[in-house]
Amino acid sequence: MRRPWNDVVIADCGESLASLKTHFLCLEPHPYARVGAPYGEGADPYRLRSGVLERLQRAQDQLSLANDPVAGPLQLAIFDAWRPVQVQAYMVQHAVAELCQQREIDPLDPAQSEALALAQSDVSRFWAPPSRDPGMPPPHSTGAAVDLTLADTAGTVLPMGGEIDAIGEESIPDVHASAAEQDSSSDAALWHRRRCLLHDVMRSAGFVRHPNEWWHFSHGDQLWAWSVKAKRAIYASVPSS
Repeated sequence: MRRPWNDVVIADCGESLASLKTHFLCLEPHPYARVGAPYGEGADPYRLRSGVLERLQRAQDQLSLANDPVAGPLQLAIFDAWRPVQVQAYMVQHAVAELCQQREIDPLDPAQSEALALAQSDVSRFWAPPSRDPGMPPPHSTGAAVDLTLADTAGTVLPMGGEIDAIGEESIPDVHASAAEQDSSSDAALWHRRRCLLHDVMRSAGFVRHPNEWWHFSHGDQLWAWSVKAKRAIYASVPSS
């Protein structure tokens, strides 16, 4: 499924990947490695382009000035960062299989082919195709995209009104806005404020948010360039070494 931003030209700037582990809370075990995603022996998924890491540090610094009404001081919690294409392919299949299980769909049953096609379509709203076309790389394969959330200073991840990678409306960034407006003391209002805070600190550091995912932010990839009307993206796909 081609995205509107895949028409943006990419001119890679040559920055290397840099590890996030000494700078940020990285959730362990890594959620995709835990389910068998093929990163390769010794590979570190918690890496981003060096320029993206610097911007992420700016967002963390900005977040340190905020205070959650329930959790107090906050920090960023990194769920996923660099994701090579073979991992993207594995996780797309994994997401479809999980959704089929939830909906009690047998992928091998011809009578359920329409239900299977709907599940695949629903997954494609949130997971980029594992394309090896250099003109339309999956965002995470470029080292420009990061999936993240908020945590307290003890490392406890905060409720945000929907799990990362959920296939459904709860993943849309502003899904709780209406409920928050109706009752400012509700859980939905707290979740909405947290999502807005995460968006604000990331935007202040130069990131753009994926339109369908409250947790996904990027700088320098095609989605970013398309969103800010830049002439070109500066990060191409980075293969496994």
